[in-house]
Parts: sequence; C-alpha cells; structure tokens
Amino acid sequence: MNSNDTIAALSTPLSTGGIGVIRISGQDAIPVVARIFRGKDDILKADTHTIHYGHIVEDPSVDKLVDNYVDEVLISIMRAPRTYTREDVVEISCHGGIYIIKKILSLIFELGVRPAEPGEFTKRAFLNGRIDLSEAEAVMDLISSENESARKNAMSQLSGHLKNKIGDFRERILHETAFIEAALDDPEHYDLSDYEETLQIKINELKSEMQHLADTFDEGVFIKEGIKTAIAGRPNAGKSSLLNALLQKDRAIVTDIPGTTRDTIEENVSLGGMILRLIDTAGLRSTADEVERIGVERSLSSIDEAQLVLYVIDTSEEFTEDDRQQLRDICRSNGKVIILLNKSDLGHEFDQSLLSEYEDIPILSVSARERQGLSDLTSTIKDMFFGGELSTDDGFYLTGERERNELLSAVRSLDLVLNSIATGMPEDILTVDLLDAYAALGRITGEEIEDDLADRIFSEFCMGK
Repeated sequence: MNSNDTIAALSTPLSTGGIGVIRISGQDAIPVVARIFRGKDDILKADTHTIHYGHIVEDPSVDKLVDNYVDEVLISIMRAPRTYTREDVVEISCHGGIYIIKKILSLIFELGVRPAEPGEFTKRAFLNGRIDLSEAEAVMDLISSENESARKNAMSQLSGHLKNKIGDFRERILHETAFIEAALDDPEHYDLSDYEETLQIKINELKSEMQHLADTFDEGVFIKEGIKTAIAGRPNAGKSSLLNALLQKDRAIVTDIPGTTRDTIEENVSLGGMILRLIDTAGLRSTADEVERIGVERSLSSIDEAQLVLYVIDTSEEFTEDDRQQLRDICRSNGKVIILLNKSDLGHEFDQSLLSEYEDIPILSVSARERQGLSDLTSTIKDMFFGGELSTDDGFYLTGERERNELLSAVRSLDLVLNSIATGMPEDILTVDLLDAYAALGRITGEEIEDDLADRIFSEFCMGK
C-alpha cells in the first residue's frame, strides 16, 4: 500500500438503493474519471467543487454510442487542498444497483486505481494534516452514533474540543520544560529559586484537569455504546410489558401465563438521551421444564453481566421469601439495581416494609401495561449513571479507551515530577518526566504516533470513509 496511490471505494452501502456514491482520491482521480466519463463538460478543466452531468462508458475508445453507456451519473469535482483528504477527489453519484456499482468500480480499477483500505480516506486526511487523530476517531463515533447525546459528543470531538484541550495541556507542559532547560543553560538570566513550589502548583492543576477528563470515560462509553440493562423478576411480573413500554412497540409476547418468555430478548432503546441495551430475561424460578430451565440459566448469566438491573415486582402477588432471596442475590452481584413495583394501576397495596433492607436502592412504582412511571425511571437512571445531568452542549465525554489510557499515562508522569520535587531531585530529572507526559498527550492527537498504531486504528473504520 502506497499513500501516493490513487484510491477508490464505494462510500454508500453495497445494496440496492436509489443512488450509490463512489469516491476516488489521489493525483490521478480526475484524469482517470475523465477517461470513462462522457458529458458536455470537460472535467479535466472543471473548476473545483462543481457537478457535471453525463454518462460512464464501458469502452473509452467508442464515442457517443448509447449501447456503450454503463450508467447516467453526476460527477463531483473537488480539487486539492479543499477536500476531505486534501487530495484531488472525485465522487461519482450513480444509480444504486449492485451490478452497476461493481461495474463502474471495475472500470476504475482497470485504469490503475487501487481499492481503498478501510478508513483510508480518513487516514489520508490525518496524514495530510487536515484533521488530527482524535478528530479522525470522532468520525467513526459520529457515523455509529445512535442518539442525540452520542451525536453531539462525537460532533464536539470532531470540531476540535479534545484536540484543543490536549493542545492546552501540552503547551503548559512545554512551557515549564523550556523554562527549566533555559535556566539550566543560562542561570544568570533565569532564576530557579522558589520555582519548584510554583511548579508543584501548576502540575497539580494540570493533573486535576487531566484526571477530570479521563474520569469522563465511563459516562462517555455509556453514551457511545449504551447501558447493558437486564429486566429481571419472577414469571409474569410484567418484564415483557416493561420492555414493550420502553420500546413503545409490542416486541415481546405478553400473556397471563407464567413462563411465556423462555429465552432472553435483546433490543436497544433511546431513553432521555441515553441508549439502553435492554435484555428481557426469562422469569426466575425453579422449573422441571428443560427449555425454561435453560432460559433461566441464560437469564442469570445476562443479569450477572448487566450494568443495570431493573428488578420487576408484581404488586398484586405475595412477595415471597424466594423473591426476597432472589433480590438479595441480584443486589449482591450487581452494582446498580432499580426495583420497580409494577401494576400500580391495579390499586394493590404493597407493603414496602418488606423492602426495608434496600434503603440505598431506588424503588419506583410503575405500570408497564399503562406506561406509567417511565419518566421517573428515566430520571433515576440519569442520576445513577450521569449524576442527573446528560448534556454535551457545554461538557465533553471521553469515549476512546486509547485516549483515556494515554491521559492516565501522562498523569502518572506528572506524579513522578511531583515525587522528584518532594525528594529534592535535580531539575534536569524533572524535564524527563515532563517530556514523557508531553509525549503521551501527543499520542492522543497523533502528533507522536507509530505507523503500526495508526494502521490499526484506521483498519477499524468502515469501507469508503
């Protein structure tokens, strides 16, 4: 693979649709497309950011022969450097038939253009300095966003929020490093007396800000990937009704017969700006039915792996000792549990003193069938996972584990600086750890990154992006 090659790929899904968009980038992009394009305009002379109507032809040597036409197309010409990759880019908007798309791509490849690797267009944007690595990774976050909060957070990163923060951290570290180096080289003009006390204050401020950013990672993952949420309880407690209520559609079968759900059912729902990855589990009870028993075992496994458990209690039925023990086991093994007193619309009085041992666990009254109490449930989940506030308008959540790890690496290097100050180490030792922190931060934005890491990051991108 050569970064100077001209590359091409389909940027829309390979499936039958209204249109397909083929993207070509590189120094030969315009000449290659000109060879197979026939229209009124000479695209070799076309201005940048213009669109041209015509046809793709199978045999460039045959002119104005309708039988030689492959498809009717629009050609978008974008000249460097005002393009996504900062190279010449051509986009062919053709009809969205799979055969047509493959046919046009094959004609392009026959003329010496190479198929693009996954993420190679964005990689070229990074290598050519249009975006940094954190912005490149935000591209995929934006594409895969499933709700408004995830979209806003990805857009914030793509707009340079993280890049600017990291740049500020690096600039402050570099300033202190340069001052120490200058003082060591020219002690007559730069005084290091009492400097270490000042440096301690600045390093502690930096550490606090960097740690705060790293600490947003857990919330960022919940925004990006969703909260794995198991709906648990005894058979016929209303678990499937709750799933349907949250989804606002009849996804699970609901009957009055206990044990209707015999396997886990998984669905994603956007709730109050959050993504819940819902798992409706089989009712928890002892059973001689082999199929139901397997379902219960799968349910227990899903509950153990869940980040949140919604435990549904049927308030119209007696809360038994088995129920109590079941709830104890779930609360013991899961960090976050919400108890839902279901069927509140039926007017049954439930003795909440039976749940007195769960004073630290939220207990809400709901009616899954009537879809009552869901707003309280939404607020409670926000409190548990986001401190009651889920807003990316002014704030920013870190979503990449790689970025979090590099931030923590920088924090550890700053800890070493503080330790060196405390133990009276020479000033030149301080600069070693300061520069280690500087380098770790640089790996977040790609200013200091090895080629194999860049290759691995971009290989996870979708084709054509």
